Amino acid sequence: MIAVENRGTPSNFIKNVITEDLRSGKVKEVITRFPPEPNGYLHIGHAKAIWINFTLADEFGGKTHLRFDDTNPAKEDLEYVNSIQEDVKWLGFEWEELRFASDYFEEMYTRAELLITKGKAYVDDLSADEIRQLRGTLTQPGQNSPYRERSAEENLDLFRRMRAGEFKDGEKVLRAKIDMASPNINLRDPVIYRISHSHHHNTGDKWCIYPMYTYAHPLEDAIESVTHSLCSLEFEDQRPFYDWVVAECEMPAVPHQYEFGRLNLAQTMTSKRKLKLLVDEGHVDGWDDPRMPTLSGLRRRGYTPEAIRSFVYEAGISKSQGLVDLQMLEHFIREDLKLTVPRTMAVLRPLKVVITNYPEGETEWLEAENNTENEAMGTRQIPFSREIYIERDDFMENPPNKYFRLFPGNEVRLKHAYFIKCNEVIKDGNGEVIELHCTYDVETKSGSGFTGRKVKGTLHWVEASQAVPAEFRLYEPLISAEEPDADTEVDGLEASAEKPEPSFLDQLNPKSIEILQGFVEPALKDSVPQDKFQFFRHGYFNVDSKYSAPGRPVFNLVVSLKSSFQPPKQG
Repeated sequence: MIAVENRGTPSNFIKNVITEDLRSGKVKEVITRFPPEPNGYLHIGHAKAIWINFTLADEFGGKTHLRFDDTNPAKEDLEYVNSIQEDVKWLGFEWEELRFASDYFEEMYTRAELLITKGKAYVDDLSADEIRQLRGTLTQPGQNSPYRERSAEENLDLFRRMRAGEFKDGEKVLRAKIDMASPNINLRDPVIYRISHSHHHNTGDKWCIYPMYTYAHPLEDAIESVTHSLCSLEFEDQRPFYDWVVAECEMPAVPHQYEFGRLNLAQTMTSKRKLKLLVDEGHVDGWDDPRMPTLSGLRRRGYTPEAIRSFVYEAGISKSQGLVDLQMLEHFIREDLKLTVPRTMAVLRPLKVVITNYPEGETEWLEAENNTENEAMGTRQIPFSREIYIERDDFMENPPNKYFRLFPGNEVRLKHAYFIKCNEVIKDGNGEVIELHCTYDVETKSGSGFTGRKVKGTLHWVEASQAVPAEFRLYEPLISAEEPDADTEVDGLEASAEKPEPSFLDQLNPKSIEILQGFVEPALKDSVPQDKFQFFRHGYFNVDSKYSAPGRPVFNLVVSLKSSFQPPKQG
């Protein structure tokens, strides 16, 4: 079931429940499911849910279904169905069976008719706003609908006419008949069917009524004989209705819901409705924008599935809600890349240097190790000649004290090459520095054993004549707020507004992306999307999959080189 090496889950309360259920004979085989709605792309929060469902089932020799909760065709699309499957596979997991809620629409309808005949459901003519007004509050009970006492015969007739398409969208709904005075607001006669004359990606135009998520979801679990229905803590208050649906619909299999704390990442927004608004209004470059917390965005940026799995493993499984430091995720991608990617040189803000005493027209090739922490990666040859590029930030004409990089009269080491000394500064008509004239000391060649003197600064560089033009995209968090999802809705639960409040757009970071034009070593000319490198002193970079072209790569900053974060120790 799991296509990659898996170390299981750390000790957690769900694992303890499953162990006891198997020991007692309550269940014979563990069956879980990952049930996304196909109304957006998966994000980093979903990675935890995927990992929990697939890994726990695998630990106990069970199986996991990938099931699409496709009960709202107005907001769903095959693009999302396909992207979700791609993301789950990319993370390293394979489902036992691919299911769709829409496969069970007929049975869900039959079970709804059963509820009506039992006096447990009724057709309501109230509008959505009227239902909301009568629902009550957390401290005040709700009020019964004037249509609540319709007879089973009338309700059955109206419900069948709803299915036949006799009514307009919003004209009628089917509600569960439970208790409008319940202290749990989710039991105050929740809507279980609504009219929607929408084309469905899986069932076409067969249906014009669709079950609500909170009604459909427990039925799907029961139909599939799911033993442990695992979901985030926000659904805890929905569990009584989940159990009510399974019991009153007289389902032969009885699944049980268990809730865990969701993955909340600091400075990271995971509300799908808000993310979709960013995409639709052009604030980002699609769902796979490298600034997005989507799995496709993280993949395009350069994150690896191994790093994400390690991250969710360390985040653990508990009943508590917490905010995870973004640096924790960054730590694991550094750990995954530091021994596996070549370390090369790139100049992001180039300043030309002419080495005036180096022979004109001559080029020599210098040996450079590919990864100082992994000798098995070998070495490469890099060109060196009279003209090179260095970082503009590595030169100051009037430096402060303890500035050890290049300035007039100072000497520095060029990594893998020689010492150079700045002798002359060339400026344009506006007084901007456009070129440096330096000299080199041939005896100081890297690896020659030279010990005559030492310098405190080492600069990276790229030889000018064979440098490959490249674009670099540097990223900061897209959202400046620490908890941008503090007011978000729960995926799968109906929200009252048609779109989120626009205030979160005020939190967009105007510096979330910076695009620079520079150069890389000639060996990187033929790099292809998903090739990864560590650029000396800059960070880890990944070749972009959308804008890179042959001979003109575009590099996305994956993560900077250093962090103060220390991961927690397990056990």
